[in-house]
Amino acid sequence: MSWVYFIINKSSAFECFRKFKAMTELQSGYKIKGLRSDRGGEFLSSKFNKYCEEFGTQRQLTVAYSPQQNGVAERKNRTVVEMAKSMLHEKGIPYEFWAEDSLSSK
Repeated sequence: MSWVYFIINKSSAFECFRKFKAMTELQSGYKIKGLRSDRGGEFLSSKFNKYCEEFGTQRQLTVAYSPQQNGVAERKNRTVVEMAKSMLHEKGIPYEFWAEDSLSSK
């Protein structure tokens, strides 16, 4: 199972994760125990770290410049983008609809 969130800027990542965590924990009845991410600034803010600490979410950060350590997510992102681009091209849909198209390709 996967979820796709489209954000306008990286500073929205924390709020996106906060909403995702609340939704999945409410729907599943299970607590998110860990979060694996790269070392992007959007994941390393003090606000993000404090939130994870407060809820006991263990952080797993990949080594810098090693996307292979987050391979499943990287591959999923690539697949979704490639499928969306292909559908846009094939159907002649304007590029500004790529987010909506991506949702149908996940």
